[in-house]
Amino acid sequence: MRRTSPAAPLAAGLLAGGLLAGGLAAAPAAAAELAIPHEAYQLPNGLQVILHPDPSLPQVVLNIWYEVGAKDEVVGRTGFAHLFEHLMFMGTERLPGSGFDDLMEARGGWNNAWTSEDATDYYDVGPAELLDTLLWMEADRMDGLDRAMTRKKVDKQRDVVQNERRQSYEDSPYGVAWLAMPEVMYPPGHPYAHTVIGSHEDLRAADLDDVIGFFRTWYVPRNASLVVAGDFDPARVKPLIAEWFGALEDRPVPERAAPPPVPRPMRALTELTDDVELARGWMLWHSAPALQPGDAELDVLAAILSDGPASRLYQNLVAGQAVATEAEAYQMSARLGSIFIVELAPAEGQTLDAVEAAAQAELARLAAEGPTDEELRRVLNGLEHDFLRGLEDLQTRASMLNRYRSLTGDPGFIAQDLARYRAVDAAAVRRAAAALTADARALIRVNPQAPEAR
Repeated sequence: MRRTSPAAPLAAGLLAGGLLAGGLAAAPAAAAELAIPHEAYQLPNGLQVILHPDPSLPQVVLNIWYEVGAKDEVVGRTGFAHLFEHLMFMGTERLPGSGFDDLMEARGGWNNAWTSEDATDYYDVGPAELLDTLLWMEADRMDGLDRAMTRKKVDKQRDVVQNERRQSYEDSPYGVAWLAMPEVMYPPGHPYAHTVIGSHEDLRAADLDDVIGFFRTWYVPRNASLVVAGDFDPARVKPLIAEWFGALEDRPVPERAAPPPVPRPMRALTELTDDVELARGWMLWHSAPALQPGDAELDVLAAILSDGPASRLYQNLVAGQAVATEAEAYQMSARLGSIFIVELAPAEGQTLDAVEAAAQAELARLAAEGPTDEELRRVLNGLEHDFLRGLEDLQTRASMLNRYRSLTGDPGFIAQDLARYRAVDAAAVRRAAAALTADARALIRVNPQAPEAR
């Protein structure tokens, strides 16, 4: 990411976004009533446009989603999608240097971006009167970033990204586990078999021609979706979008075939060392793709396992058996397939073997007995509460419109999204837990380095 660590996955924002028809939601409502009011259409050059007027605050958000991420990188150029995210802020002929940030921030706006395995997303936030400027600036860099690109800019941002890799992974406690995870879970050649941050070797190999080619291949209207949200008049804004974005060249997007599902991890056990004081372990399973059947069930299972002091792992591994000091479960959802993770920190005097066995026993118990009515009700209420609280944030709504459009083809998928969680029952949790067997998992263990190696 440009201003935040790339270690946080896109999937961390699963339960966000939406409006109840007629105003902000204050309480749960029937799923059929849930909607983000919007108008969606496509320009002749392929650009998807989604308009979400909301005059409740004098604020606007632009969210531009490019359907390109780490999964689209070629061999020898890993990390390129994320490198390019940085390069998008290096100026154009009309707004050279830091002109993009300078013009926006001088009038009360701000911006940021992130890159994942699946997409790259840019968003601008500011007062309502800044909207025309934001639209013009985004159209300007979609039109001509390549014409202003130089080797000096590439070298500067390459250094920034390599330092980000060092700070976020190599010099960050337990970061080696996240660097190893793609190769542990996916076979060579799979779109997810490398990290979003990329390798130093591939980053050093990137040159100016690679950058220009990447831009001209992927940063085209037909591979992008523009959300305009907030206090604006669609009748006034639509002609501006047609003028500034509609004039951009329509170029085809390469076809991408989805890889076959990966039935199990590539390695059952990976032992690593790091400059840390205490060991930590990750139990990993392949799981259902984002927003597909099985994905919501694993979010619910994760919350039963580790959401708060009443959760299964805390009660039984931390407070009860005292074999762990930390125990967390989460579903990392992505387009081509997800990963379910249980992350464990053994207590003093305990081994990773012991804490892994205890966590696996909790999964087996859930598979056999299922959750209690009380804990299922508590978890589902908590998930729905968090989901509906996301309705308050305009930026979240803009992002979710684009995410829903990207993953389902329907920007208005929010009612179905909430319905997925409301449909989860004890039997579904049992089935989800039953799939997380010891023979289907991968283990990554990070142990402290020997004193002489530090």
